[in-house]
Amino acid sequence: DVQLVESGGGLVQPGGSLRLSCAASGLSVDTHCMSWFRQTPGKEREGVATISTDTYSTYYSEAVKGRFTISRDNTRKMVYLQMDSLEPEDTAMYYCAADPNWRMGCRRNDYVYWGQGTQVTVS
Repeated sequence: DVQLVESGGGLVQPGGSLRLSCAASGLSVDTHCMSWFRQTPGKEREGVATISTDTYSTYYSEAVKGRFTISRDNTRKMVYLQMDSLEPEDTAMYYCAADPNWRMGCRRNDYVYWGQGTQVTVS
């Protein structure tokens, strides 16, 4: 069975940093599109950062570009989201997601596997 387990969320002051972690089991993070999404109540889930099967291909939403960094540890089956210069607008539930259909491109929302989420509050 595939499992994605997020950790690292919490309460942080504006301007602070957090590092989210996603532990994957049942799949290889280097053969799947791996992304972080976020969602706040009443809003649609939005893609924040994506790392493709090609290690050097990363993508960010305009809202987080220059502040967030996605990375991957293939050996440990971990995906990380380093979040710096956090703003109150970054407050959301953050989800790790994986999809095996990398040939369709990774910048999509219809991922197959999802974690349960970790809450980030900037206040």
